[in-house]
Amino acid sequence: MSSGHAHDVKAEVRRYMIVFAALVVGTIVTVLASYINLGHGGNIILALIIASIKGFLVAGFFMHLVSERVMIYTILIATVFFFAGLMYLTIWSLEPTSLIHDKNATKTAVVEHKAH
Repeated sequence: MSSGHAHDVKAEVRRYMIVFAALVVGTIVTVLASYINLGHGGNIILALIIASIKGFLVAGFFMHLVSERVMIYTILIATVFFFAGLMYLTIWSLEPTSLIHDKNATKTAVVEHKAH
């Protein structure tokens, strides 16, 4: 084994250990942030920011997205786009005033329930 190859392995292991340490720190920050009262929305936003940073570390270094080509980023962006779209549709469908809810069916069900 050449010394250049051994040096490369040591550098990669060192990089993974730094990312691992950052993930451990991120987990500790997540736990500590759970004790801070920023209101319901504020706590959710803070948790999502911390989770996004940790997700970037995992995807970027352990899945090698930091060093990959444009194709990987294109697929990742498309995945995020469609995931966000599906989450939007899911949340939108939960709204009682959305177009997919039949207002007459709800009223009929309430009237039938009261009649029994």
